[in-house]
Amino acid sequence: MKWLRGPQMAILWTVLRVWLGIQWLKAGLPKIGSFDAEGFLHGAIAKAEGAHPAVQAWYAGFLENVALPNVALFNILIPWGEVLVGIALILGLATVPALIAAAFMNLNFLLAGTVSTNPILYTAAILLLAAGAAAHFYGVDRFAIRVLKEKMEERRKDKDHGMNNKHVTTH
Repeated sequence: MKWLRGPQMAILWTVLRVWLGIQWLKAGLPKIGSFDAEGFLHGAIAKAEGAHPAVQAWYAGFLENVALPNVALFNILIPWGEVLVGIALILGLATVPALIAAAFMNLNFLLAGTVSTNPILYTAAILLLAAGAAAHFYGVDRFAIRVLKEKMEERRKDKDHGMNNKHVTTH
């Protein structure tokens, strides 16, 4: 299975990552400044009724007691989260956090009883997370992670060097 994470397969993962980023960007951009989740939240809460509810009671409770009273915040977080995830995935920048955020958003949309493309987008995010570094091999992270590791190593060496040069005086 090591071949799934190699540079040749990284091309496939890059295409999937960019496609996923475009989907998020297309979903989020039109919502900025005009998104109102209140109707969606009421609809999701209503789906918790009946013999075979599409929304589980515990999640409807979360929507009713947390999301709905804070709908103004969700009206900002959702569109901007979608846009930022889209940009990050297209660039391959902060790829792992963006994939986790994408999967988290898709999971919440699914828990709220919305199927649509969410299972496909969720599956793509999970596959890309499983691909590991191959998912961002052709992206900004390939270079940014290396630079961050070098900076952290420098700081660690400086800190260790500073501790070794301390002189203890005794009287």
